[in-house]
Amino acid sequence: MLCQKYFDSKVPDTAVLTEEDRALIDDIASFPSRISISLNNYRFREALNELMNLARAGNKYLTEQEPWKVFKQDPERVGTVLNLCMQIVANLSILGEPFLPFTSQKINKLVNNTSLGWKDGGRSNLLEAGHQLNQPEFLFERIEDEAVEAQVARLQQSKEDNSLKNSHVPPAKDVVSFDDFSGMDIRIGTILAAEKVPKTKKLLKVTVDTGLDTRTIVSGIAEYYEPEDLIGKQACFLINLEPREIKGIMSNGMILMAEDENGKLTIVSPARSGFNNGSTVK
Repeated sequence: MLCQKYFDSKVPDTAVLTEEDRALIDDIASFPSRISISLNNYRFREALNELMNLARAGNKYLTEQEPWKVFKQDPERVGTVLNLCMQIVANLSILGEPFLPFTSQKINKLVNNTSLGWKDGGRSNLLEAGHQLNQPEFLFERIEDEAVEAQVARLQQSKEDNSLKNSHVPPAKDVVSFDDFSGMDIRIGTILAAEKVPKTKKLLKVTVDTGLDTRTIVSGIAEYYEPEDLIGKQACFLINLEPREIKGIMSNGMILMAEDENGKLTIVSPARSGFNNGSTVK
């Protein structure tokens, strides 16, 4: 840290201000309102970018002034440059608090001033000349290449696992017209009775109150539901499906089911109970 090297870890005094110095001071003063406007309008990325612009302004100023090159010839000039740089650091601790609260606390500790608040932001005299600074330390831990590679490998593995999981999803069917979709009459109904179809392993015969009538539907869900577990259960039914005879039983409709990646079927039901039988699904 240059203040530690040249000024015994104290904030140096300012001398004659140049045009560049005054422009920087004006720039510092503008950042609290710029960040506040973005935050108040929920433009958080924009607000964070404004904070980074303050840091960039300080870095640009320090790089252009090159105090390490002119200290022997003009230590007062170096003092002015480092004073303004420390004011930017103090402002970063204030304006960065909404984004990096713990890092802001670290910066406050480094500049040895924990009394700064949002109302102080934008000032270029937050740290007075002669103010004692604490021992400098890194704000962030260095991330070694090995750690980065490990995280990349972990993300890649997660991506492959998700791809493998999603590979069980069947492809989309052909596009249908809105009229075709509108022609499907899907209703909420309640299962009144259920029994296994003799001499079959997969079929259940269920009696359904559709709100319009009471009808029989044959469904291949015997592997996933016991008949007694279905009685009183509400579900979604396609009621205008063409009737079909299955194992000698006339099935008049279809129970809507969801199939998971393992092929297990689950009845599609309303998210809450208490729907009137006959309520339409749109």
